Amino acid sequence: MTDGPVHGTWEPEPAARWEDGFLSGNGHHGALLFGEPDDERVVVTHHTLVHPNGAEHARPPRLAAELPALQDRLLAGVRDAAERFTDGRPLQWVRPFHPAFQIRLRRPRAATPDHRRSVDFTTGVLRTESQGSRSEVFVSRADDVIVQQVEAAGLVVSLDHRLPGAPDTLMVGQSVVRAADGALLTLCVRYPDRDRRYTGITLVVPTGGRTALIPPGAHVTGAESVLLLTRVVRHTGELDTAPHIEALRDLVPESGSEPGSVTYARLLDRHTPLHRTAYERVTLDLAADPAERALPGSQLLERPDSPALLERLFAAGRYHLLSSSGLFPPRLTGLWTGDWATAWSGAFTNDANVNLQTASAACAALPEVTEALASLIQRQLPDWQDNAREIFGTRGVVAPPHSDGESGLTYHFNREYPLHLWTAGADWLLKPLVDHDETRGEQDPRTARALAEVALFYEDFLTRTDADGHLVVVPSYSPENRPANGSWGAINAAMDLSAARHALRTAAAYHPERAQAWRALADRLPPHRINADGALAEWAWPGLDDTYDHRHLSHLYGVWPLDEITPYDTPDLAAAAHRALELRGSENDSAHGHLHHALVAARLRDGERVAHALGQVLKGDFFHASLMSAHYPNRNVYNADAAHTLPAVLVEMLVQSTPDRLVLLPAVPSTCPRGELRGIRTRFGAALDLTWSPTEATAVLRPTRTHRVELRTSSGTEPLCLVAGEDHVLRLEAW
Repeated sequence: MTDGPVHGTWEPEPAARWEDGFLSGNGHHGALLFGEPDDERVVVTHHTLVHPNGAEHARPPRLAAELPALQDRLLAGVRDAAERFTDGRPLQWVRPFHPAFQIRLRRPRAATPDHRRSVDFTTGVLRTESQGSRSEVFVSRADDVIVQQVEAAGLVVSLDHRLPGAPDTLMVGQSVVRAADGALLTLCVRYPDRDRRYTGITLVVPTGGRTALIPPGAHVTGAESVLLLTRVVRHTGELDTAPHIEALRDLVPESGSEPGSVTYARLLDRHTPLHRTAYERVTLDLAADPAERALPGSQLLERPDSPALLERLFAAGRYHLLSSSGLFPPRLTGLWTGDWATAWSGAFTNDANVNLQTASAACAALPEVTEALASLIQRQLPDWQDNAREIFGTRGVVAPPHSDGESGLTYHFNREYPLHLWTAGADWLLKPLVDHDETRGEQDPRTARALAEVALFYEDFLTRTDADGHLVVVPSYSPENRPANGSWGAINAAMDLSAARHALRTAAAYHPERAQAWRALADRLPPHRINADGALAEWAWPGLDDTYDHRHLSHLYGVWPLDEITPYDTPDLAAAAHRALELRGSENDSAHGHLHHALVAARLRDGERVAHALGQVLKGDFFHASLMSAHYPNRNVYNADAAHTLPAVLVEMLVQSTPDRLVLLPAVPSTCPRGELRGIRTRFGAALDLTWSPTEATAVLRPTRTHRVELRTSSGTEPLCLVAGEDHVLRLEAW
C-alpha cells in the first residue's frame, strides 16, 4: 500500500481548553500543551501525585470473623444479607490524582493569527508554530525530564500552580535565582495539614540574549532560543533540591560551549530510539483516502465512517498508551489532567478500566505497558494479602477495585457498590501478564508467584458446596451490577466462576507441583447457567434474574478476555453468550461499555456488532481534538478508556490467538474492506503481518518456536506446523 497512515495529528487553531491540548509522556512525567500563542501553557503531571484525603490511613474492613455467618444467610436465601457485611464506615475514595503545575510562556502577540500545532507520535514531540515564534516539547524516556525548546523575540517563563480545582489551602512557595546565563525556577507545593509536598524545578537556559529575574519568573530577551528542563519531585518534609538541580545541569554543557538548540537535539536523539522503537512495532493501514489522512484531527473526527479516522485513532491510542505507561500503567485519565477535580479520583479502576486500557499490550507488542502493570502489581501484593486476610480470613491475595497507585488496600466500597466482595480482580489484572509470557514463551517468576497467591486464596475461600456437590462462590459480586430480583451481594456471579477456574488452571500450568490439586479444585466449580431468555446468566445461582441494561459486561468475562467460551470449543455457551450480548443495554453510554461490547462481539465473530459498537463511540463525540477521549458522549468527562482500548478492538476484529490457535479476520466490519496490519504478536510465539482485501488475504507468520496450531477462518479449519526461524505464508482466497 502507498501513502501510508499519518503517525501524528495537527490542528490549525490553538487549544483554548486543556482537554484539547496535545500530550507527551514517558510513563513518569506527563506534559499537556495548550493555550494561546502569547500565553502558551504546559501542564506538568507525574504519576505519583495524589492529593491526601484521609485514604492514606485507610485499611481494609476486618470482617473475616463474620464471613461464615454471611455465607449461611446468603445460601439460606436472605436477599440483603451482604448489605450488612460492613464495618459501618462511609465511602472513602482513593486519593485523587492531580496536576503539578503549569509552565507559562508569555510572549508578544503576533501581528497575524497564523498558527499550527501538532504532535509527532513517532517521537512524542509536541510543536506549536506562530508568526515569529516556535516551540517544541517532549518528555524524555532516556533522562526522565520534560524538555522544551522555544524560539521567540521575548519570553517570560513562570511556574503556576493555579489550575482548575486547586485547593485554596495549598501552601505554595516559589523562587527564581540566577543560573549561569539563565535562571532556575522552583515551586514547592505543600498539601494542607500534611507534611507531604512536591517540588517542581525548571532550568531556563537561553542561547544569547539577556535574562532578567522578575520573581517568580524570568524574562528572556534577544535570545536565539531558550531551552527549558523540568522535573517534579514528590517528597515528605523539606527537600534538598541541590542534587535534583545538579542532575538538570548535568544535561547541559558548560555555559556557551553548546547552543541550546544543539543540546535540545542531543536530548531528543537520546530519547527518540526508546520511544520510536516501541511505537513502530505495530502499524495499521486501512488504505484510507490520502486527502482525508491530511486533515486535522478535529475535521477527521467529523467523518466517523472514514478509514482514515480509524487509522489515526489506532495510532493515537498506541501513542497515548505507551506515553502513559512506565512507573504505572495508565490511570482513568492516562497520565494527564489539567484539573484537580479528576472524575472518580483519576484512579486505577480494576473492574474494567485498567483492564480494557491495557488489553492490546501483548498482542500489539507493547511490553512496556505489561511491565508497568506488572510493576504496579508486585509493589501492591503485600496489600493484596492484607485484603484477603482481613476481609475473607484466607491466605493468598485479593486485588482492590480501586487504587491510587500507592496503596493496594481495599477500602473503597459502600452499600450500593460492595466492591469489597469482589474476588475476580487479581485474575483479570494478571491476564495481560500471562498473555505476555505466552507470546515470548517464558514464564516470568513474578507472575508465577502472584498466580500461586491467587490459587491459595481460592483454596481457602472455596469451602461451601451446593446440593450437587459443586463449589459455591459466596459472597459473589458482578461489577457493578445486581440481580433484578436480588441485592448487590449474591452467589455464583459468572465472572467469579470464570476467574476462579482460570486462575486455578493457570496457576497449575506455572506450578506443576501443585497442578493436580488446583485443577481438581477448578473442576469442582459449577457450570455456567443459561437463563429463560437463552442468554448466559450473569449469576449461575438458580432464581437470580438478570439486569440487562448495564454498562459493564462482567458476565462475559469467559468470552473476553478469557478463552473459556468460544464458538469453536463451546458452541452452545457461545450462542448463549451472544444472546446475552444482544440483550445487553448500554445504560449511560460509557465509552468503556461500548468498546467492551465490541471486544466480546469480535470473539463471537460478529463483525456488524463490532461495527455498531465502534460507531456508538465514533459518532458519539467521544474524542477531543487531542485525540484523547471522554467517558461519556459529547466529550463529557476526560477519560482514557476509549483512546487506549480502541487499538485492542481493531486488532481483535482482525487477529485472535491462543497458545494453540490462530483466528484470522473473525469479525471484520464492512467499513474496513481492505488493509494491512503489521507486527502483531501471537500467543504461540509468532509475529504476524496480515494483508486483506474483499477477495483475498495473506498472512506472514514469523515463529520464534516450533509449534503446531489450529488455523481458523470463515472457510474452515486446518493445522499449521510452524518451525522456529522459518517464515510461513498463508494465502486465503476466501475469509
